[in-house]
Amino acid sequence: MDSRIKELIDLTKEKFGLQNYYLQTYEIYRRVNFFSDTIYTLCMEWFPSDETDEEDGSNPDGTAVIEIDIHTHTFTSAIFVSGKTYAHNGVSFANSTKNDIIKWIEQETGLIYEKQFKLHREEEGELHFKECIDGIAVSPSGYIEVHYDEDRKLTFFSNHGHYPTKEMVLEENYSLTLEKIEQLAKEQLKLLEYPSYEQKCLFPLFAVEEIYIRNDQSYTIPFEMFADINSYRAINQTMYWDEPLKQTFDRKELKWNEEISVEQAFAAEPSPDSFPITMDEKEKCILAVKDLLRKEYSNESGLWVLKTLHREKGYIHAILRANKQDKRVFQKKVMLMIDPESFQVVNYMDNKFMLERFDEFQTPDKMIIEKEEAFEKLKDLFELKPYYVYDLNKKRYVLCGKIDCEYSVNASTGEVIMLDNL
Repeated sequence: MDSRIKELIDLTKEKFGLQNYYLQTYEIYRRVNFFSDTIYTLCMEWFPSDETDEEDGSNPDGTAVIEIDIHTHTFTSAIFVSGKTYAHNGVSFANSTKNDIIKWIEQETGLIYEKQFKLHREEEGELHFKECIDGIAVSPSGYIEVHYDEDRKLTFFSNHGHYPTKEMVLEENYSLTLEKIEQLAKEQLKLLEYPSYEQKCLFPLFAVEEIYIRNDQSYTIPFEMFADINSYRAINQTMYWDEPLKQTFDRKELKWNEEISVEQAFAAEPSPDSFPITMDEKEKCILAVKDLLRKEYSNESGLWVLKTLHREKGYIHAILRANKQDKRVFQKKVMLMIDPESFQVVNYMDNKFMLERFDEFQTPDKMIIEKEEAFEKLKDLFELKPYYVYDLNKKRYVLCGKIDCEYSVNASTGEVIMLDNL
């Protein structure tokens, strides 16, 4: 065993009191964060001393699955299977208050409470936190979660966030109000068909499509999360062709798991997923997408738009959406996985099978109210909250207001209903 790996294993055993455990297995993983940095982690599975694999291959209760950042030596997660722990002198919050647990998180992560993370939800034996910037919510957001058992011993810890440096944040005073952006708020009210699985019917609802508005109202940012998607490149090209390709498409099995060596990890070798998509790669991907469409969607020229390309798990992913969308909440989408060396599509996923189930649902009732009336019913229920949003073009976090509303108006009855109650 490499001495550097052994050092991390020994640190883990001591930190979490795993004297009653043995190391079953370990593996090195890498991922690319939102800023295109490659993060290497060591993932370990520690079994209770008298336990082995279950018959179905699953981990026995009490197994500790722990991940540590190889370069910073900070723990990103520690999960005890089924919430059971046999740790001896491990992490315990006995006689500790909520504030003591928060201080423990600060010590473990190096983060500052109410500056970089804040309490989101508290439940029996659980504390949930969300990432923030000076107390203001962040998008895309990270989270921290802590669970403990009846003896207040740690049974679950997870920390996933981006936590930008001060230089990456464009700080300013928040000045947006609903009065200032009323017209834009009205534009976000959309007529959509929401499915009811119990009643097997579609409801015509006026509901708010969330959006982020720049603090100075100069532009908006769509409510789309590109967390941990790197080398994201917008394409927005409608795909046309004159003739179909008569060859059949041969799906290939995807190889998701990388084998990472100790040398790669400690040399901090950049992951292939961290590199931007070049213009040449973009053009080759467009041709690959078109060829797949000519084979599998031969009669649908002009009906699909290639929205984005991004790298993920060794492939270039192409996201397509239907050119003409209907009013349903769930829209047509196809994702293609492209080999970055041969520039051939190796596999794809289409959500049409999920959407086809709605074809049997009862169609929406006739509308009795229009958008203007629906807006009047809802405008006092609109929410506008400050958010720091990562701007992909500026490569910085900018202050915005997020328009949202928990309520909708049934266009066939005029009733105001909570979306959560659907």
